[in-house]
Amino acid sequence: MARPRQFDEKQVLNAVRDQFWDAGYAATSLEDLMRASGLGKGSLYAAFGDKRQLFLRVLRSYTDDGHDQLRQALAETSRAVDALRMLLEAPTDAPTGAAGARRGCLMANSTCELGNADPEVLDHVHRAYEKSTALIADCVVRAQHEGDVPAEADPIALARAILAAQQGIVFMSRTGLDTATLTATARSLATQLLPDHSGA
Repeated sequence: MARPRQFDEKQVLNAVRDQFWDAGYAATSLEDLMRASGLGKGSLYAAFGDKRQLFLRVLRSYTDDGHDQLRQALAETSRAVDALRMLLEAPTDAPTGAAGARRGCLMANSTCELGNADPEVLDHVHRAYEKSTALIADCVVRAQHEGDVPAEADPIALARAILAAQQGIVFMSRTGLDTATLTATARSLATQLLPDHSGA
């Protein structure tokens, strides 16, 4: 009979995620994963497979958590347009690292590093962005019903534009731009993509 695992799987995945997030896939060694997880090679491989399988597991967990957080953030704001504007400004609240550069988005980082070399990563990221677009589009529809977004606007097209703008802010944050500049840029994008139609 196999012995039960003596570790918290979610805790291990989070620790390994942070290692991949900080260093990237290629620069992360097996020794790094063993140190981050606190597991030996045999236990790590038995539980999660090889490095690539572990990375894909981490990436899936990361995107699942991200979609849950996005769904909650878009739903808990009283007016949908405020949730959409908040989404654009969210990256400006990211913590700053010791060198002044943010970590960025693990999914975007992974796309840049592995998208051309690993079709499975690219397929996963494509599907993840499509799901994010659908969640944002649902919020756009709610904003249309509330009279804050023109009824003739294409929800999917606007959702893609918002997501592209948000990811652009995430990328810019990695260059070390100060928070004030990032916030001003995010608000400018929000004004252009989501102008005030309330008449106030």
